[in-house]
Order: sequence, then structure tokens, then C-alpha cells
Amino acid sequence: MCGIAGWIDQRRDVRRMTRTAEAMGQALACRGPDASGAYMSRSAALVHRRLAVVDPEGGAQPMERRVDGKVFVITYNGELYNTGEVRAELERRGWRFATRSDTEVLLVSYIQWGPACLERLNGIFAFGIWNEAERTLFLARDRLGVKPLFYADLDGCFIFGSEPKALLVHPRVSTAVDAEGLAEIFALGPARTPGHAIYRDLGEVKPGHFVTVTPQGVSHRQYWRLESRPHTDDLDTTVERVKELLRDAVRRQLVADVPVCTLLSGGLDSSAITAYAAHALAEAGKGPLHTYSVDYTGNAEHFKPNAFQPDSDSRYIQIVSDHLGTVHHQVLIDSGQLAAALDVAVRARDLPGMADIDASLYLFCSEIKKGATVALSGECADEIFGGYPWFHREEFLSADTFPWSRSTHLRASWLSPWLREVIRPEEYVAQRYRESLDEVPHLPGESPRERRMREISYLNLTWFMVTLLNRKDRMSMATGLEVRVPFADHRLVEYLWNVPWEMKACDGREKGLLRRALRGVLPDEVLYRRKSPYPKSHQPEYAEAVRRRLLEILDDPASPLVPLIDEKKVRAMALSGAGFDEPWFGQLMTGPQFFAYLIEIDLWLRAYRVELRL
Repeated sequence: MCGIAGWIDQRRDVRRMTRTAEAMGQALACRGPDASGAYMSRSAALVHRRLAVVDPEGGAQPMERRVDGKVFVITYNGELYNTGEVRAELERRGWRFATRSDTEVLLVSYIQWGPACLERLNGIFAFGIWNEAERTLFLARDRLGVKPLFYADLDGCFIFGSEPKALLVHPRVSTAVDAEGLAEIFALGPARTPGHAIYRDLGEVKPGHFVTVTPQGVSHRQYWRLESRPHTDDLDTTVERVKELLRDAVRRQLVADVPVCTLLSGGLDSSAITAYAAHALAEAGKGPLHTYSVDYTGNAEHFKPNAFQPDSDSRYIQIVSDHLGTVHHQVLIDSGQLAAALDVAVRARDLPGMADIDASLYLFCSEIKKGATVALSGECADEIFGGYPWFHREEFLSADTFPWSRSTHLRASWLSPWLREVIRPEEYVAQRYRESLDEVPHLPGESPRERRMREISYLNLTWFMVTLLNRKDRMSMATGLEVRVPFADHRLVEYLWNVPWEMKACDGREKGLLRRALRGVLPDEVLYRRKSPYPKSHQPEYAEAVRRRLLEILDDPASPLVPLIDEKKVRAMALSGAGFDEPWFGQLMTGPQFFAYLIEIDLWLRAYRVELRL
């Protein structure tokens, strides 16, 4: 994994802006602590920060290739998991390679096939390729949006980068945010509309899309989408196919020239990844596998089971580790660390995010980085197998809105009256929801129930899953840790998209299909454990810390947050310590996370000197 950035200017000589190129690269230094590089010609600047994972000696970037007198240059963030197959096909066509890196394979693939190369790739990626002779830039992002890619299209100057921070140091890009950006923050956040980047000047390349920049202009095209078709496999065949696809995805994603570990919570998803990883390493004569979990000091004594988090993880982690013979490491976070890390989390995202859910992941990844450079994680299983409560409970299924965020009216109630009038949060969310439903590729003849389950699946894949992938990328890469997500293998996602709901929920259990596929792979105690999400802090010290910090913000006459909210209502909530009993976003974000989210908005407005243009 790495950080990429650059810009194309068809009118000005960019070679005069070496300091800007250096600043853009430096802004992404955390993503690529091992090396840096830049390519500059009259019309193009390409910048790269490298986290060396495969072929440390041969994979330096930006990488150039000269073919028939034409120069092609690539800056690339990601990993190809089918490098060997693509390289072999290219070698059969006469190409020769100087390195073992997937970067060279990707560059040659584009030279050979153009945009059609994307259809051949299995991996996670965001990259830019500059054709010097034709003065064209090709940008592409992976199918599911695992790797980020932002851009600014500003009057003949096209700027791009892995994260907003790289673009914001360019003199042409401002930190202005308009009413639509505030609606994203206050009505939808920490989710974002696909393609929306909050900042007025910025957009984000959507998952499964590519962008072409030529002297004639800029074009956006979709190269991958979910396609609905009848599922013809019976249940036993489906179980075997799922098992085969998941095992292969994990095996492919273990490839690295640096230490690899897995994140292990003791839940079904992380345990499955850990089991297949441990088996693959053992078959290769490697190991033992190192595993990592996170918890909070004092959490056990304050934990209270609820519908979203029925039990704690520690016992199940030990069962899996003992069963597989892993070397397990537990990372403990205290309330002081957690509250302080809110600042770092905002700077890692360049936006307000999931509050302490982000901050704890940042701290967790910081510790993992001391022993590994690559980690495999269980993200995305709930979206593709239907594990979340909103797949199973009628009040979620019948809600005419995003099921993980049903409280838009409550969120609107703590905004200032003037801001409510400007952004109209309930109308904004309803519009985004309807637009998303219009995209769903329905199958003719579906029953009303199957139709609704397909809609819920689509919303989860294109909204909620991308929100979690954004979180995972920013928090891990801020520490120089690469996290891979085998459940987001596009082959598995495509297959499960058309598996009927009764198969996914077979045996009367959430993710029943995955549980069947893992019979004999995991101990029964883990296999049939109820779903439990990423652990959050239950420490009263943390709740008190964010409550006090919010009150300090409310007392600050210079606070940029206060004019945007109903100060009296929020103050009353902070003084009482009350928040939301039910999550106001996802499964984890309740009272303390509401206070922390407001703190993050204030931090962001100050740190980024956000200019509101309403």
C-alpha cells in the first residue's frame, strides 16, 4: 500500500512547482514511510510514497516504461492478488519484466489492454498512469472502493490524490465547504454519498469507475457493476462455492515479503479469516500466525449486554487462538489515550468520522505496526452475507431510509434553526436514499421480500461497507499498516449478490450460509456465536472526558461549531450526560459517540480552517 498524488495542467509548466509536488508527497508520508519519488514533465506531476510490501528492491515508483518511443508512467496504491496469472498472460504475448512487483505488471497491463485491463485484475487499487506522448492521464479505483482516490477538476488543472490532505496543499484547492457538504456531515455523516468528498472543490472517484483526462477534457466511466441473474446452484453447491472462494481469497492475500498477521475478535468473520490464513501458512511450512485483538482497560467490569453487542470477545479469542495455535497479542487502550486520539483520527480522515470507533482503530493499528506490516481483517462479511440487525428486524426493513441511520429527525433537532433551513437534513437524506434505490439492479419476477432484501444488500454494499472501508484505510494507513479484506474479493461479492436470501439465512441464523461453509473449520462455540461488532469503550471515564470536552467547546466564543448547533439543547444533553440510548449511526454510536462526533466537527473546522460558503 502507498500514497499517490499528482496533477495535470494542460496550460502551465508544472516543472516550476516542485515544492508543491514535495508538499503533496509529504502530506501522505504516513501511507508510505519507506520511500518517496516524483515524476515531472511539462504537463504532469506524479508523486508517490511507498510502503514496501512486495519486491522492496524492484518496486520503486513512479515507474516508467518506454514502448515504441512513448513514455508511460504509473503511480499506484494497492495490491494485485493475481499478479502471477496476469504476468504469465503478458509474457505469452511477448512482454518481459525487470522486477517481481505488481506495479510493473499493472503498468504493462494498461499498455497492452488499455482500460480493459481492469477486467483482468483481482485486487485493491487506486492508480494513475500518464501517457506522455498523448498527454493523457488514466485514473482507476478498485471495484468495491477498498482504496481511496480523490480529485479536483479546476479549469484545466486536474489534481488527484489518495486522501484530501494531499490535494488541500495544492495552491489551486481550497477548504471551502458549501451547504451540500454540511448536509453530508450533519445529516449523513460519518457516511458520505458515493463520489462526494465534502470539500466543495473535491470529488471522489467512485468504486468501479475510471477517469480519463485528455487535452480535450475529463470523462468518467463505470467499468464494473453488480449484475442480477438467477442463482442456479443448490444449497450444498453454494456452500462449497463460498468455501472455495473464501479460502482462495485468503490464500492470495497472504502474499507479501513482510510480516503478515490477522485481526482476531473471536467473532465468526475474523475467526474464519484467521483459520484459513493459519492453514495456508502451515501448508506452506510457515508460521505460526500472529493474531491481534483490541480491548479497553476496565471494559469487562462496565460491559452490559445489549441487542447490538450481546457478549464480550475475550473468551472466544482464546478459543480460536488455542484451536489454531496462533501467537496472540492483546492491545489494551485506556480512556485517556482514546479521548486524545480523536484529534489524530480527524487528521487521518481529513473529516469528522466514527469518533472513538476511529480513534481506537488508529491506536490498535499503531501497536500492530510494531510487529507486522500487513494485516488481514474480517470486514465486509456482514454486508455480503446479511449479518447486520437491519437485515433481520422488521423495524429496520420497513424503514423508508438508510437502516443504519434512522434518526435523521433527532439529528436535525440539535442543529441551529438557520442551518436546518439551509441544509434541510430530512429532505437531503430522503433524496440520497431514493437515488440509491433507483440504482438497484432488480431481477424480474422477484417477490416483494426478495426485492427488499436486494435493496438492503445494495445499500449496505455501496454505502455502509464503503464507510467502514474508508475507516479501515485511513486509520491503518495513518500508521503505515496495510490491511487487506478477503471478504471484499469481487468474485465472492458477485457470487453472493445473486444467492437468494433464504440460502444466506439458512438454518434460521444470521449468516447461516457462512456458518455452514465453516463447519469443521471453526470450533462450534465460535461457529454459532451471536454476532458482536467491533469492540467499543464502555469506560465511564471516557464518556466523562468527552462530555467535559464538549462543554469546554460550548463555552468557547471562538468555537466554529457553536453557530451551527442548537447550543442550549446540546448543552443540556452534555450537562445531563444523556445522549442517545439507541445507536444514531450503525451499531456502536450512541451517547458518548454523539458528543465525540461534535468534538470532531469542531476539531475539523478549526484544524482545516474550513471556509463555509452557504
